[in-house]
Formats: sequence, C-alpha cells, structure tokens
Amino acid sequence: MALPLATVIAAAIKLTDGGPVFFTQKRVGKGGRVFESFKFRSMVPDADKKFGTVQATERDPRVTAFGRLLRTTALDELPQLWNIFRGDMSFVGPRALATSEVEVGASSDGAEAVELRSIPGFAKRHTVTPGLTGVAQIYAPRDVPRRHKFRYDRIYVDNSSFWLDLKLIGLSFWITFRGKWEVREKKL
Repeated sequence: MALPLATVIAAAIKLTDGGPVFFTQKRVGKGGRVFESFKFRSMVPDADKKFGTVQATERDPRVTAFGRLLRTTALDELPQLWNIFRGDMSFVGPRALATSEVEVGASSDGAEAVELRSIPGFAKRHTVTPGLTGVAQIYAPRDVPRRHKFRYDRIYVDNSSFWLDLKLIGLSFWITFRGKWEVREKKL
C-alpha cells in the first residue's frame, strides 16, 4: 500500500539533489544484534562521512530542504517497514541506535564525545526489539541528551503492553498527519 507514496518520495529525492535515494546504516537491535537500517535520505549525501555519526538536532544544517519535509512527517522512516518485515525492528520500542554513534556535548563543558554504551540505561533498552516509534520518540524533544531519552526507553521497557503500543502508534499517526515530528514542544 505504501509503494505509490514511496515511489513519489524516491523520485523527489533524486530530482532535488541527484544523490542516493536511500540512507542505510548499521544499527544495534535487541540483544546487541547489528542490522542494516533503511531510510529515505533526508540529509546531504555522505553526511556521516562528512560530519560524523552524531544525533540530529532540531535545525540540523545537514538536512536538505525536501528532507526537512520528510522528517516533519516521518516519511523518511517509511523504508523501515522493510526492517519490521525482516524482524530487525518492531512498530514500537526504543529507537535503534547507530553502532558508532556518540553523544556530543554530554560532558559538563559540552565538548566531550561520550560513547552511548557508557550512558546508564543503554543495556536495558536492548532487552527489547527497537521500534519505529516509542515513548522517547513521542515525548522527548529531539535535542535532549541521550541519557534523558534512555529514561523514556526504560519507561517503555518496564511498562510495555499491547495497549501502550496501540496508544503510541495512534499518537505517532496523529503527529505524522499534523507534520509535527520536528517541531514538537519541549516538555520533559
């Protein structure tokens, strides 16, 4: 059902800057298993090589004009349905992190890069399958440090249920239809 929309998105990405349509990246899943994640490319080509693998920020200069539209509607995530079909991901769970991702500015002076594995909560979030949406994706602002997002992930792991998943999926559709993924209010 998503194929016509995916075709339009792929053509628009190719026409806007001529770069690759898809962005693939090694991600860490349940139990630390590494898998290849698929997304529509929303950043400049080779952004990770040029800028490093860092968490995206609200007004990230790496994001293209069309990519900004994709990100506000979460349509850049559409190819991750393939990851769900393959069993690498679920519809709901903690966000799958890049294998080499670090948190920049996690120290008190804001300059030091910190390995995500060293942040409390990293191990617990990998006891469940990562998801396309989740508590942290919906309720945590984009720019908060990972240690805060990992707290949201702990809430999900400790309270996961069919009803919580349904609620999070419903909220995700609401945010997507409103085009508010990148411009949500910052409430913690």
